[in-house]
Amino acid sequence: METVYSALKPTGKLTIGNYLGAIKNMLELTKSYDCIYTVADLHSITVNITPAVLRENSLDMFSLLIALGLDPDKCLLFVQSQVPMHSELAWILNCYTQFGEARRMTQFKDKSAKAPENVNVGLFAYPVLMAADILLYQAAYVPIGEDQRQHLELARTIAERFNNRYSPTFVVPEGIFPKVGAKVKSLIDPTAKMGKTDENADGTVFLLDDKDTIMRKFKRAVTDSGAEIVYSDDKPGISNLITIYSAFTGKSIEEVQKEFEGGNYASFKLAVGETVASFLASVQAEYKRIRSDKAYLAELMQKGAESAAYRAQKTLNKVMRKVGFVQL
Repeated sequence: METVYSALKPTGKLTIGNYLGAIKNMLELTKSYDCIYTVADLHSITVNITPAVLRENSLDMFSLLIALGLDPDKCLLFVQSQVPMHSELAWILNCYTQFGEARRMTQFKDKSAKAPENVNVGLFAYPVLMAADILLYQAAYVPIGEDQRQHLELARTIAERFNNRYSPTFVVPEGIFPKVGAKVKSLIDPTAKMGKTDENADGTVFLLDDKDTIMRKFKRAVTDSGAEIVYSDDKPGISNLITIYSAFTGKSIEEVQKEFEGGNYASFKLAVGETVASFLASVQAEYKRIRSDKAYLAELMQKGAESAAYRAQKTLNKVMRKVGFVQL
């Protein structure tokens, strides 16, 4: 099977938006591809993050991905920093990336503007680390959103440059732009994306929220004028709730509208909250089992890191030989 590579940064707690928009698709891809999934903690330190928080987030994310259904026997799951070949290849690829190419990355410009006090070299170079992540495993496909298209193009450029200079070494990856994946918005600002690092947590439903918290957030969710439960561009609040309910139940938008025809916003909010809380209850139970068993968790991480390192080292050895490094 062809290889798919994808990574999630543990810079915040996972949300239902992360699950519906990305993780659900990651699960589906394991049926048809050789999937490699990473907790991208190396990427996380381009911003200020407390060490204890980063460790906690990384362990939580690793455990949650398994609890959500990513079976380590059916995909390769590991923590990025536990496979040093990522950093090694990133340095080499830095030397095959032009300064102007890296400077044009729009995310670097955006993030620099948001945090001008911390415009570090890692923030500038992290698209090259991203390229190394993908190219290490000879990934044919990378599931991405539009905001990552530019970074994938840079990875393709680097791979083609290296292949042309030496000989075919890397698979030149292509993007998968998932057709399925609900775009979940904030519950308090339905015009904005539900983010895992938003300052106001009331707009975000985290995968580890307890039922009382979930219900409270949905009860307070912003709706629109009128009373009809219909999906419409001019009703972003109720449309967002319909999207969430549809995604968790598997019902179409039309079926949801018909189910709640004649209903009111308050009862619909409760129904959405109950549906989400019910789904997350089983996920949280499995998460707690994995997360509390330190020996089992360490075993899974060790197994993933060793398998990833074995595959990554083969690519790195080939690169180092072609570059001209003396190898033992």
